[in-house]
Amino acid sequence: MASTDTTAAKGTKDTRDGGDLAGLEAGLDALETVQQTRKPFRLVLREKILPPVTAVVLVLAVWQALVSFKVVDDPTKLPAPADVWNVVHQAWLQGELLGYIWTSVSRGLLGFCFALLIGTPLGLLVARVKFVRAAIGPILSGLQSLPSVAWVPPAVIWLGLNNSMMYAVILLGAVPSIANGLVSGVDQVPPLFLRAGRTMGATGLKGTWHIVLPAALPGYVAGLKQGWAFSWRSLMAAEIIASFPDLGVGLGQLLENGRNASDMAMVFEAILLILIVGIAIDLLIFSPLERWVLRSRGLLVRS
Repeated sequence: MASTDTTAAKGTKDTRDGGDLAGLEAGLDALETVQQTRKPFRLVLREKILPPVTAVVLVLAVWQALVSFKVVDDPTKLPAPADVWNVVHQAWLQGELLGYIWTSVSRGLLGFCFALLIGTPLGLLVARVKFVRAAIGPILSGLQSLPSVAWVPPAVIWLGLNNSMMYAVILLGAVPSIANGLVSGVDQVPPLFLRAGRTMGATGLKGTWHIVLPAALPGYVAGLKQGWAFSWRSLMAAEIIASFPDLGVGLGQLLENGRNASDMAMVFEAILLILIVGIAIDLLIFSPLERWVLRSRGLLVRS
């Protein structure tokens, strides 16, 4: 009789445990299903699209109000939004608008790629070799804080008014940011990862490639994003200061042409195009890369 009661109790416990496990599995399955469900378009519209559109509309409304109510009644100081749009539209009809954008974007992206090829090994060297860090680590930090425009005059003297000068200014502005971002990422790698890698034989270049770089990826991506910002700003400074007909008309040169002609509509055209290109590069390249890195580490839930 006692044996029968024990068997029944055991069966009840097994049933309860099985029910708990089944409930846990069902909960995990439901959680996974929620994570993989795509948001409805109305939520995307409300959370992602409407806020920036609203901000742009408000800026345009305030801008137009300043002109309409003659808060700034001098069109040479603040043109109306319609005047700026007319200048942009005219440049498009003449086939010049895309040329302005492509001249600057091609230079900026190519210069950034060169900076990437130099800044990545330099950052690894500084992060992994103590003597190198002590020697040039403070110099890299100082170069990162140095305004990019300061490099334009010496670059013109050294290299002349040509594309090489533009790329040199971009490199001097972007390489320190990329290198310092990678150094920061390597410094944040948990020591346990490195010990586990050495235990499995991942040492030297193999450990750097399979352990250090993947673990340092969030900091590295942040450095890349900042490096692009420095590249873009450095290029604009170079195009504004070192204008020359043989270099073509980029966005910085367009801005300088508007200043020389006292044409504020052209100046605003150049400023808006510089801003739009910077935002577009971030949204199309760096934001997806950053989301992928965070999501791959479980730091960002796919919604």
